Amino acid sequence: MDTEPNPPSGRVLRLGGRRLSLDRPLVMGVLNVTPDSFSDGGRFFDPRSALAQGRRMIGEGADIIDVGAESTRPGATSIPTEEELRRLLPVLEPLLDDGRGILSVDTSNPRVAEEALRRSGALQPPPCAG
Repeated sequence: MDTEPNPPSGRVLRLGGRRLSLDRPLVMGVLNVTPDSFSDGGRFFDPRSALAQGRRMIGEGADIIDVGAESTRPGATSIPTEEELRRLLPVLEPLLDDGRGILSVDTSNPRVAEEALRRSGALQPPPCAG
């Protein structure tokens, strides 16, 4: 399955059965499923709101959706693995089922990363410094 109908023959990012052309800038939508998000003030903490926002970003042309369920803002308190999964999975799984975008899971927790990969083959960016 290609994310673009006819990717150019130039540089291509391959992720499982999907391909993204690197011949143009890519757009990554950030979806924070946290109550204290620095970018949206917790507007998408509710799974239904987060899912609608993820679908909206894909519909508006985002190539990749980066989903994070633990705050990484300076001074943020870590949360238990189970809480991060409780926030993440109700959003990640339906977006995966939609099959319309490439998903990235923003986590520094190995168990959360393993769960995301087990369910999808999701791309995990390197953890942030700090």
